[in-house]
Amino acid sequence: MAEAPAWGSVTFRWLMAGRTVTSLGSAIAPVALALAVLHLGGSATELGFVVAAYALVEVLTTLVAGVVGDRFSRTLLMRGTAAASALAQGFVALALITGHASVPLLAVMGGVNGALAALASPASRAVVPQTVPASALPNAVSALRLGQNTAMVLGFSLAGVLVGLFGPGWAIAVDAATFAVAGLCYTFMRVEPVTGVPSQSMIGDLGAGAREVFRHTWLWVLIGQALMYHLVYGGVQGVVGPVVITREFGEQAWGLSLAALMVGFMAGGLVTLRYRPRRLLFAGTAFLALTACFPLAMALDVALPAILAGAFLHGLGLEIFSVNWDLAIQQEIPPDKLARVFAFDHLGSFVMRPLGLAVAGPIAGAFGENTWLYVAAAVMAGTSFLALMPASVRALRRESRQDHERVQAG
Repeated sequence: MAEAPAWGSVTFRWLMAGRTVTSLGSAIAPVALALAVLHLGGSATELGFVVAAYALVEVLTTLVAGVVGDRFSRTLLMRGTAAASALAQGFVALALITGHASVPLLAVMGGVNGALAALASPASRAVVPQTVPASALPNAVSALRLGQNTAMVLGFSLAGVLVGLFGPGWAIAVDAATFAVAGLCYTFMRVEPVTGVPSQSMIGDLGAGAREVFRHTWLWVLIGQALMYHLVYGGVQGVVGPVVITREFGEQAWGLSLAALMVGFMAGGLVTLRYRPRRLLFAGTAFLALTACFPLAMALDVALPAILAGAFLHGLGLEIFSVNWDLAIQQEIPPDKLARVFAFDHLGSFVMRPLGLAVAGPIAGAFGENTWLYVAAAVMAGTSFLALMPASVRALRRESRQDHERVQAG
């Protein structure tokens, strides 16, 4: 039987509207923030400090966010963080527009926004199974990611135009408005509360979440794979890639490469609306090996179209994996532990990215930029294939509608 459509749920439609509009603003904000720092006379080092403040606080807050997302109403948490983010970004926009902003102020507010983003993320991912029937979950996961990626493409495209026409303050004001709209969308969501084992202490709840992660071999193996991916790819996208591409093909070429990457994400989302592999993690992880195509193409002496093709394949493979990964977690993890597991997933995925950004430049300087690109490609492809070795990764199966009907009948 065909899977049920997610659009039949009014609550899901409000969730998708909120997450999509937030993604639009979240794509505009980093571009506007970077240009705001430069407009204030800040250096590249100061810009790195502002960006690092957001990333550091986000990572530090993530595990707490997972516990909170399992203890309290997820929709209430989403509304609260959206409202707080709207106020925080509104304050930043006002400071920039009125000429009262400074680089230290932007760094502090970056930390505030990082904490709010971390608090919202596990809850907004864990709430998805509460918004649709179980048989519609695959459709819901694909549709959410496709909507978010489309909004981000639009946001990246609009960001420079908004800053150029109106200034960075007004661009960040648009981001604040998207959070306000998202918060309004979340007020219309109606979900049943999650019931489970009574909460312990914060440490006890974190321990229970960690035990849930290590109870599933496929889960901790693929979180480990993501850790290695971000360790090497952070340096590719943030440091070495822009240098190599702009030197060989000009500044516009790097923008085209990122655009091709985003088109790959969108194509992968469209593929997952129809492609429903029974062994979802086996298929998703195999596609993940395509991410090596982007750094490999940059390392080889090839024409720009080949590099754009590599970027496209990277986005395609990563998105097909991501949809199947989200679905596997939502299908296999108990609802009362879902936010904590998503928090550990987020932490494991991104905690090594700052290190990758820090070491990429020195290693590329000592051994050559192509060396780092070849190493990154080998790690990204190699860890994907190594992650296929555990039987639980190869064997985990997608639940069919018949499975859901048997459970409900039982």
